[in-house]
Amino acid sequence: MTKFNKNDNQIRFDFNNMMADYIGQEQGFKESDLAALNPTVKAAFESVKAQGGEGWQGWLDLPFNQDEIVADILDTAKAVRKGFKTFVVLGIGGSALGPIAVFQALKHLHYNELPYKMRKGPKFYVEDNVDPERMNALLDVIDVKTTMFNVITKSGATSETMSQYLVITDILKKALGADYASHVIATTDKEKGNLIKLAKKEGFKTFYIPSGVGGRFSEMSPVGLLPAAVLGIDIKKMLAGARDMIKKGFKTANPYHNMPLMAATLQYLAMQKGKNISVMMPYADSLKYIADWYCQLWGESLGKSVDKAGKEVYAGHTPVKALGVTDQHSQIQLYTEGPFDKVITLIAVDAFRQEMMIPEGLPEFPDVNFLCGNTMGTLLNTERKATEYALAKKHRLNRTISVPEVNEYTIGKLLMLFMMETAFVGAMLNIDTFNQPGVEEGKNATYAMFGRKGYEAKKAELDSAKAKSEKYIL
Repeated sequence: MTKFNKNDNQIRFDFNNMMADYIGQEQGFKESDLAALNPTVKAAFESVKAQGGEGWQGWLDLPFNQDEIVADILDTAKAVRKGFKTFVVLGIGGSALGPIAVFQALKHLHYNELPYKMRKGPKFYVEDNVDPERMNALLDVIDVKTTMFNVITKSGATSETMSQYLVITDILKKALGADYASHVIATTDKEKGNLIKLAKKEGFKTFYIPSGVGGRFSEMSPVGLLPAAVLGIDIKKMLAGARDMIKKGFKTANPYHNMPLMAATLQYLAMQKGKNISVMMPYADSLKYIADWYCQLWGESLGKSVDKAGKEVYAGHTPVKALGVTDQHSQIQLYTEGPFDKVITLIAVDAFRQEMMIPEGLPEFPDVNFLCGNTMGTLLNTERKATEYALAKKHRLNRTISVPEVNEYTIGKLLMLFMMETAFVGAMLNIDTFNQPGVEEGKNATYAMFGRKGYEAKKAELDSAKAKSEKYIL
C-alpha cells in the first residue's frame, strides 16, 4: 500500500464499517449487495453525467466556466476590503448556509473579534432569519456607513431576504442619501425577478446566479465566491478542488473507483434497508457548519413524495448534524444503543492548521495525567477513532471521510463530493433532486396569509381549514 502523503490534498473515503465483514452480517452490506445494484448505479451515473451542465445541473459547470466572473469578483472583493469595515450577507437557505460554512472552515474561529491588523479584512455577518431581535442586534454592532450589504436572492421575491432588503435600504437611504446604492451588491438572476429590476434601476453592482443553479447547489457561484473573496479566501483554489472532484467523479461508473458514486451507492442501499437517518459528524470546529449546509442539501434534495413518473414514493433520508467530540456527550449514546436506523458519516482532519500541547501536570491524578505530553489534535482524533470503533462494535453503519488539511482546495473537493453524492442518490431514487415543492407550499401559504395578490385561492383554502380545538391546547 502506498504511504499517504499529508501534503497531497487527497480526500479519502473509508467505508469498511458499512460492510458485513466489519459490523456483522445482519446490519452490514455484502459485496453481493453492491453488485446487485450495478444496473441502478450505472444508470444513475450515466444520467447525472449526461445532464451535467444542463437543466438544474448547471452547478457542474461552475468550476470550469467562470474565469471572467472570478476576475470581476476578485476586483470587487478588493474594493470592498479597501473601502468597508463590515460585509453583511442578506440571504436564506443555500444563499446563507454555503457562505457560513466556508467562512467557518477557512477563517479564524473568532475572526470578527480579531483586531483589524490580524483580520486584514472586513468583519463578516450573515443574516439568514427574520427574527426582529437578530436584525436589531446586527444594527447594534455595525455602522451602516462603513458596511457593504450583499443581497442574495435569485427571484427577488424571497420574503425573508426582501424584508431584510427593505429594512436595510431604508436605513441606508436615511444615512447616506443617494449614495446608498454604493453600499449594496445584488446577487440574483440575470433576467428575471424583482432584484435584477431593482439593481438596474438603482445602479447596484450585480452578480448573477446561473439559471441552472439552485440555492443549495450555489456555493461555487457568485453566491459563495463573492463573500469568500471578500474574506481573503482563495476562490480559485476552491474551484480547483471542486473541478478535480468532478473529473474523478465522472471517470468511471465503477463505484470502487469513484468516491462520490460509492458514497451514493452505500446511502441508497442503506435507504432500501430502512436506515432513514443520515448523521453528518465532523471532528473539527472548522467543519461544524459543513454539517448545517449538508442538512439542507440532503434533506431538500431527497425528500420527495413522488418520483419522476408521478408515483407516490415518499423518499428521503433525514439529515442530522452533530459535532465531534461535543456530541459524543449528547448524541452518541443514541447512535450506539438506539434504533438501527442511521448512517453516521464522520469527517476526520489529519493535520490541524494549529496545535496545542497538553502540558505536564496533575501527577497525583493518573486518570488525568495520562493526557499530558499529547496534543489536543491527537486527543480529538483519538476520540474519533474510539467513536468509530464503538459504533462498529455495536453493528452501526458508519463511514469516515478524511481530509488531509482544511484549506481552500480540500473544501472545494468536499463540498463537490456531497453535491455529486446527492445527485447520484436522487437519480437512483428516480426523483427530481432539484425541485422543492414542499418548500413552495409553505411559501405560498405565507403569501396568502399576508393577502398577496394572486394568492386568493390559497387564502380561501386556508380559511376553510378545520379550526383548532381548544381541547388540544393546554
